Amino acid sequence: MATGYKPVEVTDANFAQEVGAFEGVSIVDFWAAWCGPCRMQGPIIDQLAADLADSGVKVAKLNVDENPDSAQKFGVMSIPTLIIFKAGKAVDKLVGVTPLAALKARIQRAQA
Repeated sequence: MATGYKPVEVTDANFAQEVGAFEGVSIVDFWAAWCGPCRMQGPIIDQLAADLADSGVKVAKLNVDENPDSAQKFGVMSIPTLIIFKAGKAVDKLVGVTPLAALKARIQRAQA
């Protein structure tokens, strides 16, 4: 496990650069500080980032309160919402707290 590896913090300002222009697979956790389920998802995302540190998969988080444009663009209505992107295009969406194993399985499917 990579020690101290954390998800990339993305914003409305850098979303296109960090996710849209990324050629590989990325997963973005759309969350908010006041959201209880988001606080449950947070450590799972941190573990995912650590587990995938050397895989070429980008793990990112976006605070929907601070970055409403990106949330609206991708139709985020409930949080946490996790969207998997491949070459900058959304290919999968998960709503609600999602276990680590399920996230890894969906990412593997996106890589196929």
